[in-house]
Amino acid sequence: MRLASFAHRPSGHAVPPQIRLGALLDEETVLDLQAAAEQVQGSADPRLWSMLALIRGGDTAMALVRRLVQEAPRAARRSREATMLMAPLPIPESIRDFANYELHVRQAIRSAMKLRAGSTADPEATFDGFAKAGLLEVPPVWYELPLYYKGNRFSCIGHDQTVEWPDFAEKMDYELELAVVIGRTIRNATPKEAMEAIFGYTIFNDFSARDMQSRETSFRMGPSKGKDFDTGNAFGPCIVTPDEIDDPYKLRMRVRINGEEQVDTVSGGMQHDIAKCISHVSRSETLYPGEILGMGTLGNGCGYESLSFLSEGDVVELEVEKIGILRNTLGHRR
Repeated sequence: MRLASFAHRPSGHAVPPQIRLGALLDEETVLDLQAAAEQVQGSADPRLWSMLALIRGGDTAMALVRRLVQEAPRAARRSREATMLMAPLPIPESIRDFANYELHVRQAIRSAMKLRAGSTADPEATFDGFAKAGLLEVPPVWYELPLYYKGNRFSCIGHDQTVEWPDFAEKMDYELELAVVIGRTIRNATPKEAMEAIFGYTIFNDFSARDMQSRETSFRMGPSKGKDFDTGNAFGPCIVTPDEIDDPYKLRMRVRINGEEQVDTVSGGMQHDIAKCISHVSRSETLYPGEILGMGTLGNGCGYESLSFLSEGDVVELEVEKIGILRNTLGHRR
């Protein structure tokens, strides 16, 4: 199933949209699951008030959704044109994001050093000094442990929504990532338990202010404001349940900027697989339903690696096989 959070398009009134839980029946139709429940079983169901309520509802809630999707009463169907797809989990329980693809890590480290050197009196000599000091090499710990940072769970947006250009940034960037949503409470999970805890998969565009990020990480901390600003975390267009994805390491993944393709790749090649990442996070720590883990930016899956950045008004499309297209527009500088 392809599950989404949606709202009806505003009719001109300044009223905050009510976010509802839906299932994408096809490219043109959203099933309003609460409305479907009222049609099928004669009453609303609290497990369908939100995506988080559904995830917490477990297997019985999912069984109800499957029944509703199968029956799909006409009165509960909504046109995609009349709806807005919000972030599937508007406020996730947490966001963690891994660095998991070696090509991306190598190229990003090199770019970070170039940006840092560029702010000095002699950029070329400074960069050569960084290279001689071994600062262009991937630290050994990256090969040993799944490494991640925690993001701002309150800054999530969905498909076709605008990313605000933060007032402290000059160099804005996108990132192509596959993300997993945790569906059950786990702690000290085995790899098998970790995979069984996945509620579904979604697309993650981790928008980044690279100039700020480069400054912050020179202190061996961060990213902080480089990735921490309103609207910076884009997810969507939906969450796809694991039964729809045979192999999460063979998904075709693409990026287009203003319609021009930037990369066409596949999701395989992680240094640490999904099970290991989830298991590692769960060591002596409880993971809860509704937490999101980004599996990392793919090689050449962002502009940072080639020091090419976004401009005002750019339209970024991330496409992942079996999940769909996540499209966002970068707003104007303030």
